[in-house]
Amino acid sequence: MSDIRLSFCITTRNRVDFIGATLESLISQATEEVEVVVLDAASTDGTGDVVEKVARRFPRLRYLRQEENRGVDRDYDRTVELAKGEYCWMMSDDDVLTPGAVAEVLGHCKGRYELIVVNAEDKDCDLAETIGERRLSLLENRIYPPLETERLFADTANHLSFIPSVVIRRSLWLSRRRTPYFGSMFIHVGVIFQERLPGEALIVARPLVSVRNANLSWAARSFEIWMVKWPGLVWSFPAFSDRTKERVCPREPWKGLKPLLTHRAMGSYSIEEYRRWIAPRKITTAKRTAAWGIAVAPGRLVNTLTLLYCILFRGKNKIPRYNISNSPFSAFGHRQGTKK
Repeated sequence: MSDIRLSFCITTRNRVDFIGATLESLISQATEEVEVVVLDAASTDGTGDVVEKVARRFPRLRYLRQEENRGVDRDYDRTVELAKGEYCWMMSDDDVLTPGAVAEVLGHCKGRYELIVVNAEDKDCDLAETIGERRLSLLENRIYPPLETERLFADTANHLSFIPSVVIRRSLWLSRRRTPYFGSMFIHVGVIFQERLPGEALIVARPLVSVRNANLSWAARSFEIWMVKWPGLVWSFPAFSDRTKERVCPREPWKGLKPLLTHRAMGSYSIEEYRRWIAPRKITTAKRTAAWGIAVAPGRLVNTLTLLYCILFRGKNKIPRYNISNSPFSAFGHRQGTKK
């Protein structure tokens, strides 16, 4: 294991239907320089059986099962601690690699980069249809020196919320503060941007990961995550200007009607979210009334009108239409899976 250059770090919980495909996509491209570390957060389905079956064919796969779910941030941190590679590719438990992804990243790992950001494409839940060709619009690789960390943050932070976009030097991860980001849902973003990077970062323009879009178990928590936790993290970094942070995410996105309508259409905003996250805050009567009105509006009606808007005004972008169509309020039914 001393010659390992790249460690895939995966946390999982109850992913029996998907993790096998993920692991097959990794080991089919793996070389002697690659290992896979899987940390299971107390799965209650057959996830462990699937992983152990793959491990019997791929001896550089290490599977560890915990007796309790300690949270995604703690678990990813633990996988990096357990890893042996010079670099750690923070991988999800349901997405897959595109052809040639491992060879391309291994080539970049021989360079001087502290961080390698890989592009991704969006697929439907069955990986059959492409609904977004590239999450980052770059057509060529781009290098960011340490003095351009703020520019890197502005250009990539929203993409980096997707954890398989991150390939990070293990020594950098271990040298940084991690416990303040336990519970944030985005420990990797905190590790990367808590201060200036000590070396160069590379963005790989070619999509190296195929994403199972709308396959999230945290859909029920998505309002909390994207309207509260994510902006809280973005605005916590002291090294970046307010203007740059605003470019990534508004400080209080829930004040806008469009985010509230979108979350209502997707089934992630209701009177419960209003009472927990908005009602206790000091806001104008007009904003409070609007937020309450959207929370109690008929979900099916909001979903239909939002879908119509996406078709008429965002027709070239399939992702919003796909997400709205996969809402529990959609007349077309929804097919969301479960992710920790």
